[in-house]
Amino acid sequence: MTEEKTGEFPYTRGIYPNMYRDRLWTMRQYAGFTSAEESNQRYHYLLKRGVTGLSVAFDLPTQIGYDSDHPMAEGEVGRVGVPISTLKDMEILLNNISLDQVSTSMTINATAAILLALYVAVAEKQGIHLEKLRGTVQNDILKEYIARGTHIFPPKESLKIVTDIFEFCHQYMPKWNTISISGYHIREAGSTATQELAFTFANGITYVQSALDRGLNVDDFAPRLSFFFNAHLDLFEEVAKFRAARRLWAKIMRNRFGADNPKSMMCRFHVQTAGSSLTAQQIDNNVVRTAVEALAAVLGGTQSLHTNARDEALALPNEESVQLALRTQQILAYESGVTKAADPLGGSYYVEELTDKIEKDAMEIIQTIDDLGGSLKAIEKGFVQNEITRSAYDFQKRVDSGERIIVGVNKFTTDESSEPETQTIDPAAADRQISSVKKFKQGRDNLAVLSSRESLSKAAKNGENLLPHIIHAVKAHVTLGEISDTLREVFGEYVAT
Repeated sequence: MTEEKTGEFPYTRGIYPNMYRDRLWTMRQYAGFTSAEESNQRYHYLLKRGVTGLSVAFDLPTQIGYDSDHPMAEGEVGRVGVPISTLKDMEILLNNISLDQVSTSMTINATAAILLALYVAVAEKQGIHLEKLRGTVQNDILKEYIARGTHIFPPKESLKIVTDIFEFCHQYMPKWNTISISGYHIREAGSTATQELAFTFANGITYVQSALDRGLNVDDFAPRLSFFFNAHLDLFEEVAKFRAARRLWAKIMRNRFGADNPKSMMCRFHVQTAGSSLTAQQIDNNVVRTAVEALAAVLGGTQSLHTNARDEALALPNEESVQLALRTQQILAYESGVTKAADPLGGSYYVEELTDKIEKDAMEIIQTIDDLGGSLKAIEKGFVQNEITRSAYDFQKRVDSGERIIVGVNKFTTDESSEPETQTIDPAAADRQISSVKKFKQGRDNLAVLSSRESLSKAAKNGENLLPHIIHAVKAHVTLGEISDTLREVFGEYVAT
């Protein structure tokens, strides 16, 4: 049984001494669809029902740097998230939400600097000082080359923008989490729990080294690094994974990078329940799956949690399903009793052994990546992608053979005669958004737009921190797509080989 105390290095048992006895985790529900207006309505709906932090989903064109009126955006506007092309869009999205009172997480990577700039511009219009803003911008571009593909620029230039955000927020937004280094999407692509940790931390090591190479002090930026993990269905393995994550990151930061500030060594993380575990068959079973996964996240000591809705294997969740997903968190928090003890499974022979094994195995993978020259080299050589593909294939073979049982899919199946009511996207909303963007472009000062783009281009060529220039551009009504195009002209685009 471990003698380590909660809230002490290496934080296996939790980063705070009393954990949820002092403060519950932040309850977020990831949302965004159709338009800024409808997404804003959903945020107010969630806030009224007890959500304690916003989590913004952006549509695909926004993620890869195209305005809604661009030909490349056709058919994708508002489909998997909210379309944000202009400062006006961002103002509508955050209408009547006091940004000094709510923590906002934005799941955005290639265009993270632009969305952060838009958020800053709206906050300043509300009269809020930047040092009061709380939230997270995902800003984890490396996993895009591994697992998602919503990248724009080559890795080297993308890493530079990531570090620009570290530097800017250290100076002006001290409460803002500058990155959410994501294992979630790596796990969704098919990795094991151990690979999820190893590949995530290998990316984290690369980000830290990039910032150090810029000349930043590790204890100036490391306290605002955060992580994003997946909660899957193997309850004890997931709890052990979260405990191992804290221990592993603490040792990396102290031993490898010489961090002195305890906050630099704390692995603070958000968790989302596993989308890949949801099934289109017998969707009510997904409520149980999500509850088990959310329990694992809480027993594992998460700082923030999103619970998936029952119908997400079919469509974006409707309001009823979203409310049930939120109630799952609230029942765990207020009725289950699991918040009465910090690290309630600490000392379990099984959980402690699993924690040790995951830490050891993940460290071996990190060493392999180091031997390959680091995360960037491992990605360029296809090592990480191939390992994930192999794990995904092995899992699917077990499902197909019946060795791995999926209730309602390969065992205990039924004939379902009716389709549940799901969230729909209004096709006319995309047309309205496109018209709005065109009107926005027609009503602005084009000389100011041109001047801002030229200034941004010059800054990119000279290696300057881009955040002040991007903030100036969005205030001059330069659009997200135009800013992305300006940087494309300087940096080029990355094409996977």
